[in-house]
Amino acid sequence: MIATLLRHLQQPEYIHVLINPLPVYGLAVGLIGLFIAICQRSRRAIVAALVIVFVSAAAAWPVYEYGERSYDRVLTLADNDGRAWLAEHKERAEQLIWFFYALAILSAIGLVLPVKWPKSSVPIAIATLLLGLICLGTGGYIAYAGGRIRHR
Repeated sequence: MIATLLRHLQQPEYIHVLINPLPVYGLAVGLIGLFIAICQRSRRAIVAALVIVFVSAAAAWPVYEYGERSYDRVLTLADNDGRAWLAEHKERAEQLIWFFYALAILSAIGLVLPVKWPKSSVPIAIATLLLGLICLGTGGYIAYAGGRIRHR
């Protein structure tokens, strides 16, 4: 069983499937926490939520990379409809991955900038929340096409 698991973890398509929920589900949890933290105006809670948002947004990079690495293999396994959805999934990811990178940068700024300028904490957190909501929708849009891929 462990040998099978280790063999699968050497294949990029399995790693992609394993980690692809992080940018969506993790981001959803982080945004809920961030909303609550903003309502409470708690710097500690904002920091905790921003860390979750940062990790979730940054996780989009390895998800994207493993998806790119697995494209050819999945293409050979997919049926005709699956190939069309795979191409759509790839196109959506290539066009929209930048939103996640921007969110990771903004959340990192939200963690660092308020150390010097404490009054910037809530405005940056609100901006992060808004961009995070856009990313959440974007992630769902990308994932929808990926979830439609079928293979033998």
